[in-house]
Amino acid sequence: MSESAKLSADSGEGAVSGGHLVARALRAEGVDVIFTLCGGHIIDIYDGCLDEGIRIVDVRHEQVAAHAADGYSRVTGTAGCAVVTAGPGTTDAITGVANAFRAESPMLLIGGQGATDQHRMGSLQDLPHVDLLRPITKFAASVPTTSRVADMVSMAFREAYLGAPGPSYLEIPRDVLDRRIPVGDAVIPEPGRYRASTRSLGDPQDVERLAELLSHSSRPCILLGQQVWTCRAGDAAAALCRQLDIPAFMNGAGRGTLPPGDPHHFQLTRRYAFSRADLIVVVGTPFDFRLGYGKRLGHQAAVVQIDLDYRTVGRNRDLSLGLVGDCSVILEAAAQAASPSLNGAAGERRAWLRELRSEEDRLQALRAPQLNSEACPIHPMRLAREINSFLTDDTIYIGDGGDVVTTAGQVVQPHLPGHWMDPGPLGTLGVGIGFAMAAKLARPDQEVLCYFGDGALSLTGFDFETMLRFNLPFVGVVGNNSYMNQIRFGQISRYGRERGDVANKLGDLAYDRFAKALGGYGEEVRRPEDIRPALERARESGLPSLINVWVDPEEFASGTVNQTMYK
Repeated sequence: MSESAKLSADSGEGAVSGGHLVARALRAEGVDVIFTLCGGHIIDIYDGCLDEGIRIVDVRHEQVAAHAADGYSRVTGTAGCAVVTAGPGTTDAITGVANAFRAESPMLLIGGQGATDQHRMGSLQDLPHVDLLRPITKFAASVPTTSRVADMVSMAFREAYLGAPGPSYLEIPRDVLDRRIPVGDAVIPEPGRYRASTRSLGDPQDVERLAELLSHSSRPCILLGQQVWTCRAGDAAAALCRQLDIPAFMNGAGRGTLPPGDPHHFQLTRRYAFSRADLIVVVGTPFDFRLGYGKRLGHQAAVVQIDLDYRTVGRNRDLSLGLVGDCSVILEAAAQAASPSLNGAAGERRAWLRELRSEEDRLQALRAPQLNSEACPIHPMRLAREINSFLTDDTIYIGDGGDVVTTAGQVVQPHLPGHWMDPGPLGTLGVGIGFAMAAKLARPDQEVLCYFGDGALSLTGFDFETMLRFNLPFVGVVGNNSYMNQIRFGQISRYGRERGDVANKLGDLAYDRFAKALGGYGEEVRRPEDIRPALERARESGLPSLINVWVDPEEFASGTVNQTMYK
């Protein structure tokens, strides 16, 4: 019996249950909190977590548990874990798993199941969970015996980190969890001994080609996406941009790689740059709808794509060079190999930066009337500007909604890497409370600000009570226009204003009163000059808060207006 593979048979413990093996395997993975909603199938896992010192955070809806596990992974780099019961418990969590799948976020969902001796007999809450989860996970399986519990937990985590990360699912039948087996028969892989390094360089010759392209380009630009944060490549990306004078654009969790005010940080001129660049490097983001399926990348430019997943590279658009590997390792190696003299292109590179900065300033001036608007109801751009100026180096910013996330993406600039969270490419509404919960648990000394659309908050907002119950203060801002406004714009555009409010009109809900009723802090804001003082008071309250800001329903984000699905 290998010591690294089994619990010591002479430890004196005698026997151990499946639920306790789950907890030990989670602890071996570095999991220190699970997000859950109780059910009879899974209670032995709770008992094991208590013994292992793993915190149990119980929520009001399983979707929130899955979002919180996803969010915990994004903040910490350690896969989060949600534990839900069988049947509706698992199906309620599916939306959160699907969101993590599209966002390339590693997490583990553990779901209950009826006893194995009741298989296909119609047991309580019996469903084909593995079949349901398989298309939206990197790994989905049922644990057949108690002796395999911990081994399969480690297998699920290992699969979650294979290539581009993503979620895994384990179904564990009730009798497998409850059964006690001799300690010596329980396989628990030892931490650090059963997983290969994922920090792959890829082909060194391709890295040399990348360095050559970077050194000879006169008008390069780089787009830093989700995987820059996943790979903790912020320092490498920032160093490359500064060393070689490369203008950088950021999306998703890549935001914050360069701080506001950095001369290589650009936000508004991405389309302009893509149409004029001679080299475009896309790091850790797919050629999906956000890049027009690759069509927004200028056809005269050399295009380089760096990604953890071979299947993503070159999908939807031909490339000049594709590299598969860890973007931190690749960017570091490319910087070392690139010519420091830029092969005579240094002057052209500086002129290119000045050109982009001039265009950035022009576009910023065009937006100034909206950013500084004194209108009532409040212009959404003014609210986003106030939120942006409120952020500190310690603030983790979360966006939850449609039009509000699109607006914030043009205005809000997090100060540091890992300080921006949004749903990701699935566009899931309702992530905010779960993300805020995870961020505050993972980083209790940091401020968390979540900007909700009123439609998004209404989906999962009752877990505001969970934030109160676990003493997780955060600053919540509701951009309240009483509509699902991004969809409303599309309906108005297609069918006319007389049919524009069908199925998207919400009630004029006072979310500040909702917060107060549950014991949190709430304020209503109707005038733009009152936004900042209300945010300050929410920060000082030390409570979960909701600042209910009434914004103009007739103002739409430019990204919403330009969406091709509404043309």
